[in-house]
Amino acid sequence: MSNKIYDVIVCGGGTAGTAAALAASRLGATTLVIEQFGSLGGTQSNGWVTPMMPNYLGEFKLNRGLNLDIIDAQSLSQPVEDGEPHADVWYDPVMLGYVLDELAEAAGVECLFCATLLDARVIDGQIVAVEVLSRGSRFWIEGKAFIDCTGDAELSKLAGAELMGGNEDGVHQPMTLRFKMGNIDLGKARLEFKHWRLVNEYHLETGFGEAKESPMKDWVFEAIDLGILQHDDLGYFQIFTMNGCPGEMAFNSPRVAHLDPLDPFDFSRAHQIGRAKIFRIAKFMRAYFPGFENAFVSGIAPMMGIRESRRVVGEYILTGDDHQNCQKFEDTIARNRYPVDIHLKVGLDYRRFPPGEFHDIPYRSLVVKGLKNLWVAGRCLSADFVAQSAVRIQPVCRAMGEAAGAAAALCSKANVSAKDLPYADLALHLDLSLPNPAPNHL
Repeated sequence: MSNKIYDVIVCGGGTAGTAAALAASRLGATTLVIEQFGSLGGTQSNGWVTPMMPNYLGEFKLNRGLNLDIIDAQSLSQPVEDGEPHADVWYDPVMLGYVLDELAEAAGVECLFCATLLDARVIDGQIVAVEVLSRGSRFWIEGKAFIDCTGDAELSKLAGAELMGGNEDGVHQPMTLRFKMGNIDLGKARLEFKHWRLVNEYHLETGFGEAKESPMKDWVFEAIDLGILQHDDLGYFQIFTMNGCPGEMAFNSPRVAHLDPLDPFDFSRAHQIGRAKIFRIAKFMRAYFPGFENAFVSGIAPMMGIRESRRVVGEYILTGDDHQNCQKFEDTIARNRYPVDIHLKVGLDYRRFPPGEFHDIPYRSLVVKGLKNLWVAGRCLSADFVAQSAVRIQPVCRAMGEAAGAAAALCSKANVSAKDLPYADLALHLDLSLPNPAPNHL
């Protein structure tokens, strides 16, 4: 047992968890973040999910506060070119891990890396300690307030919270093992490939919900006939350049379907299948894609990209109807206008917003039902399958984490339960500003 009792313990130092820890520590709470990998950032720094998906009203970023602080810090280490809206979110994942270290140290966050959560001790509906395994040792750590940012709702599960997962049939979205390729002639790619969705002097991006139905389809089918690709390798296909990484592109593929992200053997197999797909895709890119003739796989993300697994039942369950109806809440902690984005075995279920609209995420969706001092943030929030597919993006997860961290710090100081925290007290620490006037043409 550690002798120290922390005001706030954040389990999971990923996208939401890093923001939660920073927010809590900046409000004076002694804060520990427990992370399974060797760095902060989760899907950003270890899953290589770059760039951040858009959540904007024109040039106005809807998620502010700590999200902007992290973007600004990244831009200082990795300057971006002027004149391109939101160019600052096209980050290098490797650099981001270092940037988050600096922010955590400045805020006074204590980090426990390479640690696995094993158990939780609950007394009268209140978590008092968590057990972890790290470097061959098992030990308990005590805390006053806890935040579940594990992505898979591991802490909530151990604490006995009510959980849900998958769609109406219990099926989860496919996973993706992301990778990058180097030694690309980006100039040639820019000029000779005619189907970029974004192309300028600094950035390239294109993507297709189903490559076999895209402008690349003839290449794909020929590559399948020649044995370069297997039939389900491409799938969903998307590539991006990255700031500070000349000659490299990041891939949002391959998609790995029909495996359960919560089954340890399925999850292990997903990594093997993903790696095999990656090297077949790389061979395809060298054979067909302009500028990739001499490219190679320059890295594979150490963390599998999981879009959805377990979700917590909170004081309020955000729904797909809330998303589509642009629902606003009196206890909002974040705003989102990213579409419903459900990856299927083939293609996507993609549902956009009306022009200029967004929906709110209420504080109650971060408060875990039945536990006095447990919050959730990130992709395991209290939301149904459809709503979760829209709010799992990084800027929204950062906003959720910031709100959960601030709430936990306030509650640990005042000795009040999560659901009894006055919203007005929390709102003082959140930047929920909107552009004035808000655009109505987006």
